[in-house]
Order: sequence, then structure tokens, then C-alpha cells
Amino acid sequence: MVYKSDNSENTQLQEKLRKEYVGKSVDGVPTPAFIIDRSIFEDNCAAMIKKANEWGAQFRAHLKTHKILYGVPIAKNKVQPLQQLRNEIAPYNGTVRLLLDHPHQVRFLEEAQRDGASKRWSVFVKINGGQNRAGVGPASEELKVLLTAILGSPAVSLHGFYAHAGNSYGSTSLSEAQSHLSSEVQMVNEAALFALESFKDELGSGHHSQPFVLSVGSTPTAHASGAEAREILERALHGKLELHAGNYPLLDLQQQHTSLIDYARVAQHVRATVVSYYPGRGKGGEDEALIDAGAIAFSKDTGPSGSFGEVIGKPWKLLRMSQEHGILVCTDSADPSGKLEIGEAVDIIGQHACLIAAAYPWYYIVESGGKEVVDIWIPWKGW
Repeated sequence: MVYKSDNSENTQLQEKLRKEYVGKSVDGVPTPAFIIDRSIFEDNCAAMIKKANEWGAQFRAHLKTHKILYGVPIAKNKVQPLQQLRNEIAPYNGTVRLLLDHPHQVRFLEEAQRDGASKRWSVFVKINGGQNRAGVGPASEELKVLLTAILGSPAVSLHGFYAHAGNSYGSTSLSEAQSHLSSEVQMVNEAALFALESFKDELGSGHHSQPFVLSVGSTPTAHASGAEAREILERALHGKLELHAGNYPLLDLQQQHTSLIDYARVAQHVRATVVSYYPGRGKGGEDEALIDAGAIAFSKDTGPSGSFGEVIGKPWKLLRMSQEHGILVCTDSADPSGKLEIGEAVDIIGQHACLIAAAYPWYYIVESGGKEVVDIWIPWKGW
């Protein structure tokens, strides 16, 4: 992560862009452009907070989609800029909390403490939710070794256990999402019980959070609700539950496919321009069109719907892409709205908003389905 405390350059750019575009139609913005409907965005945020409150859980917002402070197990070269960030936010009672899944990461933090970091680092232990992205297994030998390092270190304070069901994005029903949620809760709960039973004396030092925070969630599992979800949360937990999610303000085709949200809740789309047209060129004789947005504008993430994106209000899908351009294919030639004109702007919902948003230096903001630009947002960029 490259951390810069001086954000004056972004502020100057934002003011320049506001003067140029606010009050004007999105028809005049250069394409490809990333557009967010602020009213839908706000409604999605409010709905997620309501969900967490209904469950009686804390909520941790993952801001990786529209701005990001990198959230993976700590790398050695990230410690110094994170220390700088920690110093910057300390006057505001802010906390930098890290994920750990290997004892060597504890050593990095101990080295930082010797170099002048006077305060313990608050850490989550990352639990492997079964996707083998990162983390250690609950009640595993690896967890025991890691906890030994954490609880024996003067540089860290154990805050809790953290799992993320990335495989929940493949859910196609409420019951599937609830099953992933149940698995997440079970894993962090098992890890917390293991720590309490195996390290009773060490946990009595007063340097570690009690009760542990058990952090679970993804946008699909956070959207899951109903009797089974409530039953999960009413089980005997060895800590207090925290819900986390990141995609939920914007949403996308992948989230729509889970069946847990509908089309009207998607708050983002990419605006592109038709630059050429090819009647009957498709494999089945379908019309095709060339647009000025490709893999950089949409990423190459796909989804169960079998395309890279879908045009709003028109029977076209984004089926092929190169780096700078994409090929739209008409899915219903009998539809009177099926024809596209060269020079026409099209609005496309992509598969994965998180990767799409990362490609754009700024976002055009509209309100309640309108076409007038009401603001410009500039995302945080860094690694």
C-alpha cells in the first residue's frame, strides 16, 4: 500500500472535474466512464446496516470496491506505511487492524516495534474458509503455532478471528448463501474455542480482546436472512459476532445471479460508445457491435450468465473483449430496440464491480436514475 497523507492533488483534480461535468448530462462524458447512482448506493448501504442490526451483530464495511485500504495478511514492506497511517489516525481514535496467518508476520511487527512503534498492533487471525486463498484451519497445528507466536509477542494484541466465504459468490439461492454463512460462523467459532481452551493462561494477560470478535461475511452471506440465519446467530458463540461485506453498495451481475438482490439494486454501470456495427456477423447470424470499452474497462471476470456484461434496456451482451475494445452481440433480433447506431452510448452492467471500479481514476455520480452528473468521486488508490 502506498500511503499519502497529503491528498491535495486529488482534491484539486476533483474540483476541476466538478466544474467541468457537474450539472451536465452523462451524454457528454468521455467513454468508457464508470457511473454510480448515489440514491441506490445509499439505499444499499442503509439496507446492510439494517441487516446487521437485525442480527445483533457489529458491522465492518469493506471499502475495496469504491476505494481501498489493502486488506490481506501483512507483507513486510507494508509495515512502515501502515505505521505512518496509524500515527495519522491516532488523534481521531482510529485503529489500524491487521490480518495475520503466519508466525513470520508477527516477526515483522516485532521489528517495527523495535524501530519505534510503541503500541501493540491489533490483529485478526485469518481463518481459511475452505477456498485456500489465505488463512489457517480452525483447531489446526498451524493455528496453534500462530497463536503461540501472537500471544507470546509484545508487539501484537489478538482481536479475534476472521473468515471470508469467497465461494459464496457462486450461490444461486437463499439456502446456499445461508449454508456458506453457517460454515463461516462455525469456523471462526471453532478457532475461538481452540484458543480459549489451549491458551487460557496467556489470554489472561489483559493485552488481548475479550470476548473475541468473530468476523464473518461476504456480500451474498450478509444478504442471507430468514429463520436459519437467525438460528445460526443464536448458537453459543465463543465471542461476539461481526458481519463484513464490501460489494454491497454497488452490486453487479454476479450478485444478481445469487438471487439475493434484484436488478433495481445495482448502483453502478459502465457507459461506452458504439464505434462500429456488423450486421449478421455473429455465429448464428446475430448482429454485432464494437464498443470503446474492453478488458481494462470491465476486467475479464465472468459469471454464470456467460458474458462479461449486459446492456441496460437493450437485448445485447458483451461476449468478447480485447484490451481496449469489446464486442456486443444482439440476443434478440426480433426486439425493436435491438438495433444500435454508431455513435450511440450504451450503459452496461458488468460481472464484478470491485475489479471494474479499480480501473477508473474517477466516478461520475448521478441521482435516482437521472442523467445529470451531480458529483465526482475520486477513489483511494494504493497497494
